[in-house]
Amino acid sequence: MIVVDDQAVVRAGFAAIVDAEPDLTVVAEAGDGAAAVSLATAETPDLVMMDIRMPGMDGLTATRLITALENGPRVLVLTTFDLDEYVYEALRAGASGFLLKDAHPEELLTAIRVVAAGDGILAPAVTRRLIDTFAHNAPQPPPVTGALGRLTPREREVLLKIAGGLTNAEIGAELGVTTGTVKTHVNALLSKLGLRDRVQATILAYESGLVRPRGIGTS
Repeated sequence: MIVVDDQAVVRAGFAAIVDAEPDLTVVAEAGDGAAAVSLATAETPDLVMMDIRMPGMDGLTATRLITALENGPRVLVLTTFDLDEYVYEALRAGASGFLLKDAHPEELLTAIRVVAAGDGILAPAVTRRLIDTFAHNAPQPPPVTGALGRLTPREREVLLKIAGGLTNAEIGAELGVTTGTVKTHVNALLSKLGLRDRVQATILAYESGLVRPRGIGTS
């Protein structure tokens, strides 16, 4: 993976945490977005851990360029509460999730593994605040009723649960099915909607009007 942050001490700290794990390796570090894009192209990492506010090319632009690369790496954005507005745009730019910079090392490592494995992750502490605030204020594209119409009733129900921040295990408990069955539904709805992961599914659910800020409801 590549660690991107304009503060050398922060980069070194994250790199030390990651490199201490036998299954994770930091192959490069970058201090700005332009360097991150260049390294992502040259090193072909599985994941880029991205800061947002940096001199020169910021993390939003870098995320957009990196996720557009053919077979490009996934991006995990690190943020603080005062950067929420940037986080929403980063997710729309293709990031697979975000985590607070003050997260415990165990949370950081879990997030890295989840995103690297092909799923998305949103920091639980700010998920509802982020969605309520920025899904409500962001420009709304036309509803994707055609795509949503391809979902079965159960897949639509699972999508609502995903948008509510529930894990597969929690969804299974609420619906009375196994976690494996939930995973099958998740994979099916992501395929039908042309989405990469749960993060994109959550954003689509809000932007399409299927889910509304401060409450869940169907359109």
